[in-house]
Amino acid sequence: MKRNEVREVVVVEAIRLPTGKSSRAQMDKFGGYYRNSSSQDMLVSVLESLVDRVGVKSSDFDAHEIEDVQVGILSQIGDQGGNIARIAQLMARNIPDIVAGATVNRYCNAGLQAINTCANALKVGDGDIMIAAGVENLTHYSMGIDIQLGTFIDVEQIHAQFSNRMSDLQERMSFVQGESAEQVADKYKLTREDIDHFSLWSHQKATKGMRDKKEYEKRVVPIEVEIEHPDGSTEMRTVAEDQTIRDVCLDDPDIAWEQMKSLKPVFREGGKVTAGNSSQISDGASAVMLMAREKADELGLKPLVSILSTAVAGDDPQLMLTGPIPAMERALTRAGDLTIEDMHCIEPNEAFASPCLAFAKHFDYPFDDPRVNPYGGAIAIGHPIGSSGVQFFTNMVHYLVNTKQRYGIQTLCGGGGVGIATVVERTT
Repeated sequence: MKRNEVREVVVVEAIRLPTGKSSRAQMDKFGGYYRNSSSQDMLVSVLESLVDRVGVKSSDFDAHEIEDVQVGILSQIGDQGGNIARIAQLMARNIPDIVAGATVNRYCNAGLQAINTCANALKVGDGDIMIAAGVENLTHYSMGIDIQLGTFIDVEQIHAQFSNRMSDLQERMSFVQGESAEQVADKYKLTREDIDHFSLWSHQKATKGMRDKKEYEKRVVPIEVEIEHPDGSTEMRTVAEDQTIRDVCLDDPDIAWEQMKSLKPVFREGGKVTAGNSSQISDGASAVMLMAREKADELGLKPLVSILSTAVAGDDPQLMLTGPIPAMERALTRAGDLTIEDMHCIEPNEAFASPCLAFAKHFDYPFDDPRVNPYGGAIAIGHPIGSSGVQFFTNMVHYLVNTKQRYGIQTLCGGGGVGIATVVERTT
């Protein structure tokens, strides 16, 4: 490429693992898929599946040409630490050792940040092929555990400095995101009924999406996991469907609605935010392969989408969940002055229902706009934090391809009041 030339970047494959419930309970007592799986196992599995799929599509594809593997993750400790991107890449049977790896943390934005980092590197010629991925096993490592462990550093002076700084920050930041969701509901005058309906709808869309097996299997790949039974025995089992989706919301919406309405507020007495209208804490991994357009053409690979623009933005750290608004505005402008009306898929992360409806109010589209999370969002499928950005990017990409729609925008809010957004265009 010529110096200062900006190249087109395309996505040639996008997949994710089935999302599992985050639970330490045994599988036969409604425990999660990944109770006995390491995050490394999960990430290796999805990376191997991704490379295999691209290899099937093109006999000329050579994994030695992959420049980097960028992986989004929140809690970088235990088997999620030590630069899990590099560790998993070295463990993967079909990725050569010469491929690099880096771990990315932008809280809930991490997975999409991995995609954007790869895309922007490819645009300026820093490689021809890259993988962006995400992983999180919240069964093993809860949110904020890395900060909690930091308070146990056995050096009094460092501990005091850390504690004092965190105390100062806590005056400006709310670490209870559910209270932030309540504040968003207040600010945008959202009712409990509004956010409950949105949540029921998420499960209905996710159920329909999972039951369309032909399309579902294009984006969700099976994985073999170890299942532990109540008697202590174990077996290996292949799982291929999301464990989190409540199909009763589609099959018997009246019963599901009564159940949704009966849930008590979690974060504020007399509040609106419940377990039913919040994202599910879950475990998962996902991965996409990006290439410079000319490399994809050279390999005979049919791109799924082209990356048009990326953006990040900081916002009120206490309100926290509205960072996607300025990020989306920037990304739309950078994509060639597109507007939300131009989008055929709008994919906001459903950390909570209230910010998703706040985005609808801000951009003036209906609460039940069919463009919003057409395969369901994190309320139904789950929010495995480091993986979520890649997980729902995968959903968006396949929806655009399957329905032959043109433009999509994905956005996520993140802890501390950060937002991220990416605009894509279908190329097939």
